[in-house]
Formats: sequence, C-alpha cells, structure tokens
Amino acid sequence: MTTKNIDAPVLIAGGGLVGLSAAMFLAQHGVAALVIERLRGVSALPRAAHFHLRTLEMFRSAGIEDEVRAQSEKEFMPEGAIVALESLAGKQIAAFIPSLNEGVEALSPCRRLFITQPGLEPILRTRAERAGARVVDGLEVIGVDQDDDSVTVVARDIDSRSERRFIGRFLLGADGAHSRVRELLNIPFDGRGVFSNSITIYFHADVARLMEGRNLSVMYIVNPALSGFIRLERDNQSGFLVVNTVGDTSKPEAANAAADTSEKRLLELLRAGIGVECPVKIDGVARWRSVSDIARHFQVGRVFIAGDAAHLMPPNGGFGGNTGIADAHNLAWKIALVLSGVAGPQMLATYEQERRPPGKLTVEQAYTRYVTRSATYLGAKDYEPQVNDFNIELGYLYHSPAIIEEGDDTAVHADPRETLGRPGSRAPHLWIEKDGKRVSTLDLFGAGFTLLAAIEGAGWCAAGREAANAAGGLPLKAYRFGQELRDPENGFAAAYGITATGAVLVRPDGFIAWRAKSSEAKPQDTLKSVLARVLCN
Repeated sequence: MTTKNIDAPVLIAGGGLVGLSAAMFLAQHGVAALVIERLRGVSALPRAAHFHLRTLEMFRSAGIEDEVRAQSEKEFMPEGAIVALESLAGKQIAAFIPSLNEGVEALSPCRRLFITQPGLEPILRTRAERAGARVVDGLEVIGVDQDDDSVTVVARDIDSRSERRFIGRFLLGADGAHSRVRELLNIPFDGRGVFSNSITIYFHADVARLMEGRNLSVMYIVNPALSGFIRLERDNQSGFLVVNTVGDTSKPEAANAAADTSEKRLLELLRAGIGVECPVKIDGVARWRSVSDIARHFQVGRVFIAGDAAHLMPPNGGFGGNTGIADAHNLAWKIALVLSGVAGPQMLATYEQERRPPGKLTVEQAYTRYVTRSATYLGAKDYEPQVNDFNIELGYLYHSPAIIEEGDDTAVHADPRETLGRPGSRAPHLWIEKDGKRVSTLDLFGAGFTLLAAIEGAGWCAAGREAANAAGGLPLKAYRFGQELRDPENGFAAAYGITATGAVLVRPDGFIAWRAKSSEAKPQDTLKSVLARVLCN
C-alpha cells in the first residue's frame, strides 16, 4: 500500500451536474470526494434540464427530492405537454406527450420535472459538502497519472497558472463533452460524429399572452426560418430557444445554425420562433454540436468517466444529464464497498459492464427522436425504432457478475411494468406501510443492501443478516412482510415475481441482485454464496 498522503479517497474532475451528483452519492455511502471544477461559481445562463423519474428517485434516496421540486416549481409550470408548433403564436402541428407525467403514478413515487442547472447545482453542492465533500473552483485538469493503488491529478489555476497536485484512490472524470480526463486516457468515441451545429439562445421577452390557457413544457418549433424548440420559465417572461436548423433544409448550410450568431441574426431567429413582433432581450448564446457518440471504454485502471465525458447525444428526450447522473449512482456504492474491503476490486469492472449498454441505448434513442422530430430533413435511415420513454427511464437492464441472473436473456431494456423483480432490473415501486407510515418500496433502498422476504419467508431474514456478517460486515437490512412491513394491497409477491415464501436481494442502487422465487432448504448457505458472487469476492 502506498505511503502517499491521500487528499481524498475519490477525486472528481468536473463540478457540474454529474460531478456534484457523484460527490453526493459517495457521501451517502460515507466516502468523501474532492471535486475539481474549472468554473468559479455557477453559470449565469439558466440552462434548463428535464429530469426523469429515475433521477428523481435517486434524489429522493439522497434526501433532496422535496428541495429540488420546490426549486423547480419556482422556475417552471409543472406537468405540461410536449408539442410541435409553427411558432409560439402559430398553430399546433403535432402532440408528442399530452402531459409530462402521464401514467407515472403506477410506476414511481416521483414525478418528472424541469429545473435550471443554476437552480439545481447549489442544492447538490450543499448536500455533498454537508456530508464531507470538498469542491475546489478555478482549476483545470492538465495531467493524470496512476499506479497500483492511487491516482495523481495535476490541476492548473485558470488565473495564476500555478499548478497543484491531488492524490486519491480513484478518479472520476465528469468533465463534460470535451473531457480532459478522457483525452488523457486516450479513450476514443464511437458513433456518427457531428451532424449539425446548433445554438441555444437565452432571452427575455414577455410572451405571457401567447401562453394563456396553455400548459406546455417543451414546444418544438418548425417553420421556414428554423427548426428547434423553446422552453419558457414559469412567468413566461424568459426562456431559451434551441435552433437546430435554419432556412431551407434541402441545403447543406441549414445544419449550421451557428454560422451567424450576430445580435441581428439572433433577434431574427427569436422573432421567428415567437411568431409576433415584441421586445426581446438576448441574455446569452451557446454554440454546440449535435452528435450521438459513446466512449469505447468507461474505465482505465483506477480512473472512470461518466456523463458527457462518456456519452454524447442530441437533447431530444432530455436524456443526457439523467444518463450521467445514473452513471454516478451506479459507481458510487461500488467504490464505497471496494474501499471498505467488503467487495473485491473486480466489482469496479461491473460499472462499464452495466452502464455502457444502457448508455448506448439512450444515445440511439436520443438520435431517433432528433432525426424524426427536429431534423427530418436529414432523411436519416440509420436510426432505431423509438422505444417508450418508460423503458429508457426505468426499464434499462444490467448484466454483470454483480447480478445473479435466471436465464440467458441479454436484453438491454424492457417495459418496467413487466420486469417484475427480475435480477438486473430496477426494483418495482409499490406503496406499503412501515412503522405505521405509507412509504414506497423504493424508500427502503440506498444505505446498503436490502433483503425483502414475502409473508411466509421467515427464514430468509435471519439468513441474510448472518450472511452479511460473514461477508465482512456488509451493510444489509432485512424486512419481512407481515412483520416489519405491511402490504395493504397484498401486491408485493406478484410485483417482485416470487411466491409467499420467496425473497429478493436489492443492491444499494435499487436494482435486483438476486431472488428466490420460493423457500430453500438452507437459506444461510444460499445467501452466503449469493453475496460472495454479487460482491465479486
């Protein structure tokens, strides 16, 4: 073991949504992270993100769901539709989703929402710092070196140009699309490359009268001047316009919306998107490229990448940030158990094994939505059939040694209403009672492993506690319905695909690691073997 002075067990390059989420999730498991961020303070541009059910479930587990929702409601009207319009003042062309949260009640205790990154990032940072994380601003990563038991990061102050060194056991590169960490690791992207140059225009304009009687979350705009989409803040006085194409889409230059970003041109585009003459103030503009790429690897030795550093996709569907936060959530508990010595180091290889396939799925689904909604002019034929949003948000499936599967099905996704507790799937939501209070089954997960036994599965709980102790003190809570838990609708066994004598083992990330559909003769031996495999020991 090295005698180097460790600055933090985990170093994180990038203090945006994914990096701060990773620091927060690590803190949940008692691991202090040091976050290295290039920017000083939060971006002034109100970049808004669509946060999906699974992300809100993760925030719920981390104890910030209510705070995030309150901030969202200050900024945006909830529950709106997703439609296509000629302009804000023009007629509706198509309706994609009648309500942002249509049908979610049966699947999750949470609801989708919009929130700006300047509104969310301070919540994440405060929660992470309160639990022991540190954030250092104004530093850019310029070097990474690793040996058998540590990683050294060289960072340069963006003002003074002085250099600092930080040492940790592991490094997570969450430093965005132009990731320096990924570049230093020589990890290539696989995909289509750039297929359009887009812009986002942030603006103030009083469009309240155009929105009277309408609750719209995302408005795709399609007219002869441009195609893109608009998102407005709650008071309908400000928002942003994404421009994907301009003018005649039969011409190659249509895909280069960033060719002219003069104030005159930006005002022309805003007025085309709004559809009527009105006073408009431009707050800022961001240029970006539409790509659908995924990193060939998510790990090299003791260094990992996540978020835009690992996968890039068009904004359609709002999948990007959510996918990155899920990366961080998957990795945090694994690092914690490896650092504690409870899990074997091979556990860390399951991060790429589990997260790259759903990352690829999500990249492809964002591309499908882009070429069928925003860029039909491309005439693309290389897209996959569109998959239901629920499958992408909640129905992605994991395959790795940390999952004890029941067959050889290698599907990447399924309808979450039909996964029914299969190993490798997210544990289903069900309203139950604990200590006299109504809670979701999802509220039982997060701090460690959780063993849930059906009403006649008395032997499983004692066996689980014994197996956890034998596994080096693995954090594990065991509950049996009819004892610690009540199931008023008598739906648990069916929802989790077991009989009244069965049990399931749920990982800290809320995914099913293993299940026994019915009782077994020697539950202690079974669970000791199960934990040894799941922990990669």
